[in-house]
Amino acid sequence: MLKFLKGVVGSGGGIKDLPYNIGEPYSTAWGSWTHYRGTSKSRPHVKDQQDDNAPVSIFSLVGTSPQDGRLAAARNGAKRLRTVRHPNILSYLHSTEAEAMEGGVAKPTIYVVTEPVMPLAEKIKELNLKGTQRDEFYAWGLHQITKAVSFLNNDCKLVHGNVCVDAVVVTPTLDWKLHAFDVLSEFDGGNPAASGPMLQYEFLVSPQYKSQELAKTDWSTIRKSSPWATDSWGLGCLIYELFLGSKLTKTEDLRNTASIPKTLLPDYQRLLGSIPSRRMNPSKLVENSEFFQNKLVETIQFMEVLNLKDSVEKDSFFRKLSTLVEQLPREIVLKKLLPLLASALEFGSAAAPALNPLLKMGSWLGQDDFNNKVLPTVIRLFASSDRAIRVGLLQHIESFGNGLSTQVVDEQVFPHVATGFSDSSAFLRELTLKSMLTLAPKLSQRTITGSLLKYLSKLQVDEEPAIRTNTTILLGNIAGHLNDATRKRVLINAFTVRALRDGFAPARGAGIMALTATMEFYDATEIATRILPHLVILTVDGDSDVRTKAFQATESFLQSIKLQVDKMHTGGDSMTNLASAAGLSANSGLLGWAVSSLTTTKAKTEIGTPATTQPLETTSTAKISSNSATSVSERPPPPPVSVYTSSYQPEAPAVASPTSDGWGDIRENGNGNGDDDDADGWGDMGLLEEPSLARIQAAQQRPVAAPKPQMSTTNTYTVKSSVDTTRTSVSSKSYAETRKADDDDDPWAAIAAPAPSSTARPLSSASSASGGRGSSAPRVRPAGQHVSLGQHVSLEKALGGGSEASSAGRGRGRGRSAPMKLGAQRVTRPSENL
Repeated sequence: MLKFLKGVVGSGGGIKDLPYNIGEPYSTAWGSWTHYRGTSKSRPHVKDQQDDNAPVSIFSLVGTSPQDGRLAAARNGAKRLRTVRHPNILSYLHSTEAEAMEGGVAKPTIYVVTEPVMPLAEKIKELNLKGTQRDEFYAWGLHQITKAVSFLNNDCKLVHGNVCVDAVVVTPTLDWKLHAFDVLSEFDGGNPAASGPMLQYEFLVSPQYKSQELAKTDWSTIRKSSPWATDSWGLGCLIYELFLGSKLTKTEDLRNTASIPKTLLPDYQRLLGSIPSRRMNPSKLVENSEFFQNKLVETIQFMEVLNLKDSVEKDSFFRKLSTLVEQLPREIVLKKLLPLLASALEFGSAAAPALNPLLKMGSWLGQDDFNNKVLPTVIRLFASSDRAIRVGLLQHIESFGNGLSTQVVDEQVFPHVATGFSDSSAFLRELTLKSMLTLAPKLSQRTITGSLLKYLSKLQVDEEPAIRTNTTILLGNIAGHLNDATRKRVLINAFTVRALRDGFAPARGAGIMALTATMEFYDATEIATRILPHLVILTVDGDSDVRTKAFQATESFLQSIKLQVDKMHTGGDSMTNLASAAGLSANSGLLGWAVSSLTTTKAKTEIGTPATTQPLETTSTAKISSNSATSVSERPPPPPVSVYTSSYQPEAPAVASPTSDGWGDIRENGNGNGDDDDADGWGDMGLLEEPSLARIQAAQQRPVAAPKPQMSTTNTYTVKSSVDTTRTSVSSKSYAETRKADDDDDPWAAIAAPAPSSTARPLSSASSASGGRGSSAPRVRPAGQHVSLGQHVSLEKALGGGSEASSAGRGRGRGRSAPMKLGAQRVTRPSENL
């Protein structure tokens, strides 16, 4: 006998050259083997320690002497297990031999190490399934064992010889696997000269499991029959033991079919036929048995060949899977289907609809199991380039976001999620924004100030009004997670300069509510000089809901100032308590509104369609529709708060540059260009937008004098572009000086365009002529041009005055015009004589 190792070490050291630790034994095992739990040992000389302490199963057989026949059979089983590979056959890892000294006698021992498994009998007791779920579990297991037997008999021409419950083990994923290959031998039915026993170690088979021909050792009949005759009988014994719930004691008990399911009974009887040549082929049992046609078997089979399915079949399967898993045995779903689904998603064979059943199955796990089995796959899916998968993750982030650690969110999740802020799909941008309600509390201050706030500053000028509104809501909710310096720089600028000046009424309402909810972060000076001036303007807003909120917010902030001033003078605790109560109430209101807005969003599974969200609830009764571009366009912009007449018309607000931080675009009266990428976008806005008391007082004391009209020789009006240096009625002032004077008169002139003049005065007879050689096509005043205050012309004539406008343009700089006469007059121009 070949000896791989002689002697043993102390009981605590284990077997030499066996890199595994032997644990506790199971209560049952096949034949004379003992089945132990085990783990792999750590190997200091090996750099990769991923397999350290990995679970394994260790089978050991102790012989009474070196001539023990069981040792030869055990070596045969170890060799066969090492060479035969199949998904439903136990996986071999390692084997060795040793001699143990007991009572001065050397007893050889064989060790075989395999993947971690558990005896089938013990697993059945542990699961304790009943009724339909038990039958489905048995159907799945029998399906796997039958395929293993068919592989041995039909493909390898081998005979197992002892198929029974003890020869079947179960993996942690509830896969059934065949082992106990000690009796395994080649089928030599094609050799007519063979006369000896075909199964050399048939003495190891218990008598109750032997067929009639094997019990009689009729090797001639066995060789003349089919290769599967012996193992088909063994499959019948396995079926009987499964449904009876106990081991077979004698062969005659196989006639008792009361416990066999009716759909399996015909196949059971054919497996145990008295004539060996007429017994059922295991391959036919796999293909044709009605017992195997159930939801569990079909679902697992589909998952195992997922790579061979087309996209239509995958989508249809995964959309039904969420409902189907509720009808299957829970243990099998969590231990078998869940790992298959997670692996398919991670390696790209599963489509985006598979994410819903994955998270649904994960919700049935405990927090620790979820973090170990589902969360690693979800984290890796954030790096997927499939937009549909990213949408699914963001839609369900509330279900698993709380289980993410701060380090994982900051280092692995947020960098991938942040790409959605600049995505071309508005729906994905909005989902990314809303996901920050869950992820922002887990981000570090460095990530918030250096990355998140830059993205939010750009989203506050997004083309979609709903995104601008939700950005303001989000800022109000995460204000408590910002440090003091960031709050001072960001909140007031974001809520006043951006939100309160937004052309979309719900965005202005959200800005008011955000200011009220974050009232506790502002001192009396900030409220009086930077917040109230913006709120008071909105008390005459064109939207009634905005006006109502502005009045309420104004009263709340005035009360807050009063409480803070009283506290400074008296130091009373009652005032502090009132202020705290007011701030808490406002903050709770915004949080509830924002959360309800996020949770009622309609889930979208197709990114190619326009984004649609539920209406945003600004109050308990009023609802704001911000669903689509159509609903926004139907809501007219609010009318001007006041009419400010000036010879300068402000330019249109500039769009944020994609290369800047977004907030730099309004650093100078709302129209500057920011080039500092390192800034978060809020740093330079407070001082520029803050109304100056000295400027207001100077404007009030400045005498108001009406400008003298400057008439041209042909009594025309002057049109000039606001971009060029203009020649206006006040010729001594440049364009920059005129703009500065306008800003001094009204600090908010840069964000409120002046209303067009509706006053009309009659033109001269020369300009009212309808024909003439000098007339030309009508001229339309561009948006960037203005009308001289020295000449009051009606809006209709200025835009479509025909030849009047044309002739007016030709009379520039010719001195005073002749007295107006009645009737049509012909004006002689030097250019006509050419």
